[in-house]
Amino acid sequence: MINVWIDEMTPCLKDAKTGEIIPTEVIRIVRKSFLSKYNRSNGWYVDWSVLLDSCEVYGLVIKGTVDIQGLIALEKDANSKALYVSWMVAAPQNNKEITDDVKNVGVGGHLFSIAADKSFEYGYEGFLYGFAANEKLLWHYSKVFGAIHVGILHPYHFMIDTVSAKKIREVYDYEWTDAKI
Repeated sequence: MINVWIDEMTPCLKDAKTGEIIPTEVIRIVRKSFLSKYNRSNGWYVDWSVLLDSCEVYGLVIKGTVDIQGLIALEKDANSKALYVSWMVAAPQNNKEITDDVKNVGVGGHLFSIAADKSFEYGYEGFLYGFAANEKLLWHYSKVFGAIHVGILHPYHFMIDTVSAKKIREVYDYEWTDAKI
């Protein structure tokens, strides 16, 4: 389920109060013990440690830290020749559905860019798909990123094609780290 709002198209994260630009990195998360603290009961919508059974999980972090700003779970789908975004959420402090006092903006777009990067890396030419959490988000992704409503597997099933994936990647700036936690 994809439950992020694209609040600003900003190359790096931005402190919502000060406007300070915050450099970011992407870290692959492989340990269930680390992910066990990211779960439904504390605002992460799902038990992220369980997702490691079928997905690759990546965290968007503030550069030089393991301060998770958002999480994304991805599955290769060779049959569809696309990357399936199983879950995507901003950290509770960055999620406008949970708090009125958002700490950092730009998380949602960064997570989409991470998915686009991985789709190109796996040879899917940027194609990715997933299920928006609701109709409002579905049309938001369509407006902001050119997502196409598919509606086959789920009422809010959408896809992003090569052209849109390239545009997403042009906006966001972060570093991939070889670190795994």
